[in-house]
Amino acid sequence: MLRVGVMVSGGGTNLQAILDAIDSKKIRNAAVVAVISNNRNAYALERARNHGIEAVCVSPKDYETRAQFNEALLARVDEYRLDLIVLAGFLVAIPAAMIQKYPNRIINIHPSLIPSFCGVGYYGLKVHEAALKRGVKITGATVHFVDEGTDTGPILLQKAVEVKPGDTPEILQRRVMEEAEWILLPKAIDMIANGEIS
Repeated sequence: MLRVGVMVSGGGTNLQAILDAIDSKKIRNAAVVAVISNNRNAYALERARNHGIEAVCVSPKDYETRAQFNEALLARVDEYRLDLIVLAGFLVAIPAAMIQKYPNRIINIHPSLIPSFCGVGYYGLKVHEAALKRGVKITGATVHFVDEGTDTGPILLQKAVEVKPGDTPEILQRRVMEEAEWILLPKAIDMIANGEIS
């Protein structure tokens, strides 16, 4: 059984998609054992508790320096003996020490077709604003392994989503979540849990 930890900063819609996929057996041989947020008001923590999953907040605001926060975050992650760490809208830079300790065991979902609209500064609605400003006809989502760069790790899965006339960043964000993110992230976890991605 793959022990999964999900790290999230906000509402946790991708977390919900993972939990629903486990409940419906679309994700096999995996269990979410912890949800970690940097934001104590994140609704994702409530979603986790409602599912009987340990939910904790490790916030940079509670530490004097970023180094102390990074150390505390890694210590908390280590406690859960995780096989896979899933970044599902976690808006804090992952400490290099964590990436080195968990090589090819951290995955992220990004709301564009990498290498488009990714890297430093591209997160949340900013990605969709940039896609609309550029006038692309196709966008989508990407699941990738996390390395020391920003959105630079090996790509696991991608799914294209059509940009439609009249789209606002909010409408496009919702379509990308529904048509790509909520499908890709559970699929990637299932494939890792069952040896289809090494």
